[in-house]
Amino acid sequence: MTETILDKAEAPSASSSTTSGQPPRLGFLGVGWIGRNRMEAISKYKAGEVAYIADTAPQNAEEALKSEPGAKQVSSLEAMLQQPEVNGVVIATPSAFHAEQSTLALKAGKHVFCQKPLGRNVEETKRVVEAARSQNKLLGVDLSYRHTKAMQEVYKVVQSGELGQIYAIELVFHNAYGPDKAWFYEPKLSGGGCVIDLGVHLVDLALWSMNFPEVKQVQSHLYAKGKPISMAEGKVEDYAAAHIELEGNTLLQLSCSWNLPAGQEAIISATFYGTNGGVAFKNVKGSFYDFVAERYHGTKTEQLCAPPDEWMGRAGVAWAARVAKGEGFSEEAEEYVKVAEVLDKIYGR
Repeated sequence: MTETILDKAEAPSASSSTTSGQPPRLGFLGVGWIGRNRMEAISKYKAGEVAYIADTAPQNAEEALKSEPGAKQVSSLEAMLQQPEVNGVVIATPSAFHAEQSTLALKAGKHVFCQKPLGRNVEETKRVVEAARSQNKLLGVDLSYRHTKAMQEVYKVVQSGELGQIYAIELVFHNAYGPDKAWFYEPKLSGGGCVIDLGVHLVDLALWSMNFPEVKQVQSHLYAKGKPISMAEGKVEDYAAAHIELEGNTLLQLSCSWNLPAGQEAIISATFYGTNGGVAFKNVKGSFYDFVAERYHGTKTEQLCAPPDEWMGRAGVAWAARVAKGEGFSEEAEEYVKVAEVLDKIYGR
C-alpha cells in the first residue's frame, strides 16, 4: 500500500478513467478552506472533474466557483445525488454530519471521500463501512498525514524490520490554537475534543505503520481547562494523555491538546523506538505543514526527508485516482473502524 499511495497521489495520470473512459465526475459537499483545498488539488492533478458544489454558506460556494467556474452549484447533498453523472462525493462538513451524509451518498451508488472523523463513534463508523461494502464503492477518509513524504519514509523503515523489536511509540499533537467553530465544543456534535480532532491522525499513523495489531488495553486521562473530566459531563477535552498496549509488547503513548502554551504554534510527532534504533515523523519549527523524517542510531540523527512537500489534498487525489481506475470497496476501510475503536476506549465509551 505504501508505494501506491505516494505514486498515485504524486502524479495521477490524466488518462486514468472510469468505465466511461474519463476521470470521475465529482460533487463537493462543503467547500470551506479544507473542502476547497481538496477540490483544487483533485482538479490540479486531473484526478477528477469538479462537476457540482454545495455549501450552506454562500460565500464558500462563491469562492469555490471562482476556482472552478465550470462547476454547477446545487442546494444540497440530495440534489447532488440526483445527478446520474456524479461518480463520487467529497464531504467536508461538520463532524456530526459525516456518517449520515457518507451513508446517503454510498447508498445512492456514489464513491465517497470524507473528512475525518468518519463517525463520531465506532457504531457510526461501522455503518458507513458496511454501506460502502454493500454498494461496492470506494470509501476514503482524509487521514492526510499518511500521504506526507516524511511519513512515507517512516513507514518504510518500520515495515522493513530494521528497527528490530519496536517496543515504544510516542505520539504528540499539541496545537497552540483551538477550533474557531462552536460545534467543536459540543460532544454530541463533535464526538469529542482534541483526541478525535487531532489524536485520530496519530493513532491512525501508529496502527497503520504497525499493520494494525490487536489493542490489548487502553488507559486515558482527559482534561478541560486544567481539570480532569469524563465525556459523561458533557464537556470536550482540550488535553489528553493515553497509554495503549499493543500486541507484541509495544507501548503506545499519546498526548494531544488544544490551546496549549507550547511556545510555538504546533508540536506534531510520531516516533518509533526499537531495539535497533528509532525513526520519527515530526514537524519543523512549529509548522503545521512542514515535516521531516529522521532515523536515529544511538546519539546520531540521519535525516531521511525534508520540506518542501505539497501534501495537502494528496489523500483525496489518491482516492480519486483509484476511483478513476475502477476500484470498488476495499477492505482497507476496516482500518477506520479499528481507529474508531481505540478512540472510543480513550473516551471510555
